[in-house]
Amino acid sequence: MNKICLLALRRSYATTSTSTFRAADTIIKKTEHGNPKPDPNKLVFGANFSDHMLTIKHTNASGWEKPVIEPLKPFSIHPAAKVLHYAIEIFEGLKAYRGNDGKIRLFRPDLNMKRMLTSAERSVLPIFDGNELLECIKKLIQVDADWVPRSTSSTLYIRPTLIGTEPTLGVGASNESLLFVVTGPVGPYFPTGFKPVSLLADTFHCRAFPGGVGAYKAGSNYGPTIYVNQLAHSKGCQQVLWLYGDKQHITEVGTMNVFMYLKNKKGANELVTPPLNGLILPGVTRQSILDLGRTWKELTVSEREITMDELLEAHRENRLLEMFGAGTACIVCPVERIIYEGKEYNLATMNKGAPLTIRFHDELVNIQFGRKPSKWTVDVV
Repeated sequence: MNKICLLALRRSYATTSTSTFRAADTIIKKTEHGNPKPDPNKLVFGANFSDHMLTIKHTNASGWEKPVIEPLKPFSIHPAAKVLHYAIEIFEGLKAYRGNDGKIRLFRPDLNMKRMLTSAERSVLPIFDGNELLECIKKLIQVDADWVPRSTSSTLYIRPTLIGTEPTLGVGASNESLLFVVTGPVGPYFPTGFKPVSLLADTFHCRAFPGGVGAYKAGSNYGPTIYVNQLAHSKGCQQVLWLYGDKQHITEVGTMNVFMYLKNKKGANELVTPPLNGLILPGVTRQSILDLGRTWKELTVSEREITMDELLEAHRENRLLEMFGAGTACIVCPVERIIYEGKEYNLATMNKGAPLTIRFHDELVNIQFGRKPSKWTVDVV
């Protein structure tokens, strides 16, 4: 059993009443002058923000304060706050979708809450009842409901974040923390939309390692990848294919989980993604693709290790059918080209239009926007 599962077993994401805040206690302070809404067809990912935010303070001495929904504003933070020096920070990313029926829905937010609490425990940040945070988020969306785009190509991105704010320079757990949530309308993660990307398979830099925090959604996982992504851009690639170890195990692609659809040596159609072995972020979209794929009888779904050698062998033998990344921001993203050890490999992903990748995309979008009823969605308004 992997370490993430062990952490999850040790601590449920619902906690006792003395160690959490309550959504029913939320104080709401609405802005008197809202900002104009951007054109939903011209949205850039992460560049626009809604009128309000949620903040909840915590100290080890007094516990959680009451949640506050208030106008979006800058924080006042001490320059010695631990988050600024030791990256004591975790976050989540989820979306709100407005369906054709006018309802606003969340997609599997319980998985985000569970993952956030696992990340908090690993970072020695205070835990809370995930159901209560979810209810607070719903209140925040209700206040800013007009910010949820009336569009099937745009959504409201939601960023819950928890940081250590204690103003001391000693390396240790933070005795003061701040949980906050900001939201904003977003368009497609990639400006080019649903188009295939190229990857630089990096054989030197490492995203995660055994015993590290690669399986947690911590800000410290993302900052060091920016330099390597710039290297990928310099070689004409949009993202990095992260590898690990002497055998060059495939782990993730960019900030996404990775899937390979191939015909294995037994002649079966197999959808492969790396297992949750401590190197892989347990993505919500990843889990949803696995769950969907296991209901489709025409393919085998495998969580197993796969190396670059196996991938390239399948490519050479025309057994690699499709390859794609998966994540909340982009849903799925087809891969058409890999640069590895100075050689370019043009994959077969788009030769037949990436039918499996598109099938997953359409199925998930139909659920998220309420066109297909599902127990995975939660109504907000």
